[in-house]
Amino acid sequence: MTTPAPLDPLTGEELTALLDGLAGLPYGGEAVDQRTHALQTAWLAMDAGADDELVVAAALHDIGRARPVRAEHPGLPHEVAGAEFARRRVSARAGWVIAQHVPAKRYLVATDAAYHALLSPASVASLKVQGGPMDEREMAEFAAHPLATDAVALRRWDDAAKDPDGPRLAMPTLLAAHARCMAARRA
Repeated sequence: MTTPAPLDPLTGEELTALLDGLAGLPYGGEAVDQRTHALQTAWLAMDAGADDELVVAAALHDIGRARPVRAEHPGLPHEVAGAEFARRRVSARAGWVIAQHVPAKRYLVATDAAYHALLSPASVASLKVQGGPMDEREMAEFAAHPLATDAVALRRWDDAAKDPDGPRLAMPTLLAAHARCMAARRA
């Protein structure tokens, strides 16, 4: 499989349009829509002290559900479609972390006895479809990756970003983080 050529970096206008396009889209039976979930995940990342690239990845972690990204990558699971998009338009790190936010759930269920109890009913249901807890080989392979801790952090923010009254990262703050991320990409 050949790696597609990188596209132009994602612009702030494109980022805004993608996230705005998530407004009102249901989020798998959760109490928030896709846009609220994205901005809440990004807020949790920033609140935890994540760097700009990880904050942007947190905002985009479910972007594979956005209509334009689904159209570009038809038939792929949302995490794979989102990862392909982010890898080409943001960075390789953002792409990897987005691809691994689902496996990170499987990893945490297998390695953290208290984690399963934190999952919402919708997340428990999707865990079954996603393959359940990782086995020993999968856990070792996942944990050995240098970005595994980023993927686990994103997963925890993802799980916590389901509060309709919870804080959300303001778009100007996200756009500033995105601009710094894109400037670093050009440097």
